[in-house]
Amino acid sequence: MTDFITLADCGRAQLTALIDASAAWKRARPHGPAAWLAGRHVAIVMEKASTRTRVSFEVAVRELGGHATILTSDGTQLGRGEPIEDTARVLSRFAHAIVFRTFGAERMMRMVGAASVPVVNALSDREHPCQIVADLLTIRERRGGLDGVKVAWIGDGNNMAVSWLHAAGALGLELRLACPVGYRPPPHDVSNAQDEGATVTVTDDPRVAAAGADVVMTDVWASMGQEAEQAQRARAFAGYCVDDALLAGAAPDAIVLHCLPAHRGEEISAAVLDGPRGAAVWDQAENRLHTAKAILELAMTGACRGP
Repeated sequence: MTDFITLADCGRAQLTALIDASAAWKRARPHGPAAWLAGRHVAIVMEKASTRTRVSFEVAVRELGGHATILTSDGTQLGRGEPIEDTARVLSRFAHAIVFRTFGAERMMRMVGAASVPVVNALSDREHPCQIVADLLTIRERRGGLDGVKVAWIGDGNNMAVSWLHAAGALGLELRLACPVGYRPPPHDVSNAQDEGATVTVTDDPRVAAAGADVVMTDVWASMGQEAEQAQRARAFAGYCVDDALLAGAAPDAIVLHCLPAHRGEEISAAVLDGPRGAAVWDQAENRLHTAKAILELAMTGACRGP
């Protein structure tokens, strides 16, 4: 077994294997469910609201023949102050793996430290590795490969940007991040990605990041837990909307990605999201299911081979 917490621990071979296995699970789905999780249980703990993460993991477990139990803060003792360590110890007696979506990274590491079964990072304020695996699969499907792809991130240097830096380091990608001053990703994550072979540009000009890019990505300006900063962030991110004007400088066949939910008219225009360039967003969302299967396979068996 192995915890799946950060893409910083994945080298090129393992991350490529995850993408390959995800693609294999996607191809196999029309032929019916697999059964290798039969008799096994996965606890899916959602401290943050979720649509794609929750449903993708629940469906993945069921289609693999297992049973998923969904827990939220409101419906468990976590919401009444029970220590994460106590929850981790008990869930480890009940379930064969824990999928955990939480706030601060320290909460994730406390779950990992106390659990005796594999833990999957389904999102923390620092990283979102599961989403990036789906993003990489989507890009490979649309572009035919990942080598030489120029990726632009427009917006907050948040958990998505950090996990993208980890992926860029593992795969040697070219990554441009356009973030306002004060909202840039941690410098050590940038330098680590560069040290590992990624070409990373950090700028406060979205046009510089998008110029010639094959993939243009964005996310909401205020994530869960940052609602009180909405007005301040709207001012800071003025001019960072992924719209037709910004995409005019990207590669002619550039695709647009958004991890959703989207605020049309803020970080992305309705014309882009609902138009042909935004069509990959819905493939990206679907791919969360297929990558969830590969991630569970890696965490629970130590390898990901697909069906």
